[in-house]
Amino acid sequence: MRLTRRAVVAGLALSGCAATLPARGHATFRAADGVPVSGYSYGEGRRAVVLVPGGHGVGETWDAQARRLADSGLRVLAIDYRGRGRSQGAPPDDAKAHLDVLGAVRQMQAGGAEEISVVGASWGGWAAATAAITAPGLIDRLVLLARSPFDHPERLSGHKLFIVAHDDRDGSGRPRLEAIRDQFERAPEPKELVVLDGAAHAQFLFLTPQGERLYDQLERFLLA
Repeated sequence: MRLTRRAVVAGLALSGCAATLPARGHATFRAADGVPVSGYSYGEGRRAVVLVPGGHGVGETWDAQARRLADSGLRVLAIDYRGRGRSQGAPPDDAKAHLDVLGAVRQMQAGGAEEISVVGASWGGWAAATAAITAPGLIDRLVLLARSPFDHPERLSGHKLFIVAHDDRDGSGRPRLEAIRDQFERAPEPKELVVLDGAAHAQFLFLTPQGERLYDQLERFLLA
């Protein structure tokens, strides 16, 4: 059964004490091709992180995690893909999601961020990795959380963290770890691969007993 946006948001909100953590604002910026895109902003600081959702395409699903990362001292922007959520300036186009990511990174740069990381979950991992390859050196740290396959991992730059649950499987029933390990091995250093217990996919790992370990890995990597 395909989960609705409302179900995704409600479920992920349970993975953090959002009511006691930093408030969120709303940001609008231009994607790399000029399309207006929106997102949710949290926190302040010279280090920034862009959170990229999975195929549902709405940054609201990152809310609890965004507040917690902001509480750790990061400036956070969780984006809605074009045509999704508040980003209604153009029709949906998943093939251009990486352009939305690039626009978010440049928005953070314009706001004074000195180091910018991107965390992409599932399809958002494809968007994040493709953005990093399209604009080498623009993204300092890249987290690929159960990412969808992307071309040319050998062209990635910066620090890289691949994360996946050991028993997470794709639509054909094949363990995602197989393809992720292959792309990890082809990516240049510096890089890390973290394999968590269980079968939860991407952001849903936050709802499992592995949720705290996932937070720890993200905070360690993003704040290093």
